[in-house]
Amino acid sequence: MRQLILLCLALLLAACGKPAPVGQEAYVFGTRVEVLVWGASEVEAHAAMGEVLREFDRLHRAYHAWQPSELTALNDAIAAGKPHEVSPELAGLIRQARDLAARGDHLFDPGIGRLVALWGFHDDEFKPALPDPAALARLVAARPSVAKLTVEGNRVTSADIAVALDFGGYLKGVALDRAAAVFKARGIGNALINIGGNVLALGSKGGQPWRVGIRHPRAEEAGGAPLATLELRDGEAIGTSGDYQRFFELAGRRYSHLIDPRTGEPAVGTRAVTVLIPPGPEAGMLSDVLSKPLFVAGDDWAALAKKLDSAQVLRVDAEGKLFATTAMRQRLSFEPANPAVAVVP
Repeated sequence: MRQLILLCLALLLAACGKPAPVGQEAYVFGTRVEVLVWGASEVEAHAAMGEVLREFDRLHRAYHAWQPSELTALNDAIAAGKPHEVSPELAGLIRQARDLAARGDHLFDPGIGRLVALWGFHDDEFKPALPDPAALARLVAARPSVAKLTVEGNRVTSADIAVALDFGGYLKGVALDRAAAVFKARGIGNALINIGGNVLALGSKGGQPWRVGIRHPRAEEAGGAPLATLELRDGEAIGTSGDYQRFFELAGRRYSHLIDPRTGEPAVGTRAVTVLIPPGPEAGMLSDVLSKPLFVAGDDWAALAKKLDSAQVLRVDAEGKLFATTAMRQRLSFEPANPAVAVVP
């Protein structure tokens, strides 16, 4: 289910004398992917989008945490207490993920794959059931973390066999940046890439900014309308973490896939966090990663946002109250209602 809803694209009709964007869809990373190109011929657009989608599929297959892949081979070696040689690409991803986890006080940590599996969120379909308390307590006590991995060249070792990497909260953002690089290399300056609600914009849509909607975390209560909309500028990326993406309900409580590494349990206190990232070579990756520690931080999100230099944040707390940084509030449009938003400097 997508976090963001692309808006107003259907209004660009040939009857208005304006060309429509060329688009292509796929299902990768366990989610729906949409790619749109403006201002290029169909042949050029489809060639570029084809290359982008092939790269997405390669990344998905190479670093799938739960199906045979280079990543599962590494996780098997860690569980056996053995060092393992990985590709230069994977070694680089681990180093980057390790640095990002440290910046976010390890509230986002790709090393907690065993906790994800214990809760059942590694499956496409999961049951409303709590994990075994003793197994959960053992994992929490072990404190698995990507920080316990040592990377020397392409050789990876772990100080803890409880560590298992899961790049599910990271790889979609990496893929966005790869897509931007492909389009730029092919001379395509206007495109919109949406991977399950993580969106990166290049250029514009016929001279007008790409406009996206932020999904309401309780969409059924909002009648399917977005929570807010905003215009993405060239090179900007936006991402949302929400408790509505992968969750189950049990005894009146919602358990989401966003696990707090400190407790080993799904984070509470937040329904959704959206971050808007300025242009840069890692804008897509940051849009995917930074929303997660801010979600887990709960009421401490604003202090962590400053530490992460994340100036544009929108948060919906457990009661549905809205909070936004000053810079983010200036970018948001709420239609048709204009709800109360607590602005945080």
